[in-house]
Amino acid sequence: MLHGLPPLVGPHTRVLILGSFPGVRSLQQQQYYAHPQNQFWRLLAALWPDTVPAGFYDKSASTAHGISCSSYEIRSKWLLERGLGLWDVYAHCERQGSLDSAIRNATPNDIATLQRSQLPQLQAIAHNGGESFKHARHTRTLGLPVYQLPSTSPANASWSFERKLEAWREVMRDAWI
Repeated sequence: MLHGLPPLVGPHTRVLILGSFPGVRSLQQQQYYAHPQNQFWRLLAALWPDTVPAGFYDKSASTAHGISCSSYEIRSKWLLERGLGLWDVYAHCERQGSLDSAIRNATPNDIATLQRSQLPQLQAIAHNGGESFKHARHTRTLGLPVYQLPSTSPANASWSFERKLEAWREVMRDAWI
């Protein structure tokens, strides 16, 4: 049985992006969207290019105060500053490899409890990909707008980066209340 990552959220999270379940690389590194071919972080940077901090892509980076931190720490902080949060629809599952189609015996995360306990400003849910969007009937019960985004996974090769970017831009524009 594989166990997912904790939610990456803050008290100012307005849009919660839900994936399905972390891939092998993400689980190994304990980082959302850690596979270098996953376009998640690149898409977000393209949405807000003027705000991307130094060290966003570097393996190790320093803050303005000289404190060393990883690019993931920088990206996570930047994401939260945008009012975004991350989690997955599944808490744990069985799976060989990273494909959503291989997910078996999955247990969903309790998104309603997360909303009540940690997300006082939540205004929308955005599902990253089709497997996550299968849970839209549940997330709609939260009384918030729910959106489907094209998957940022390298397995979604039928969509170009530009096409994904336009879809993400449209959803973020609509969800940004």
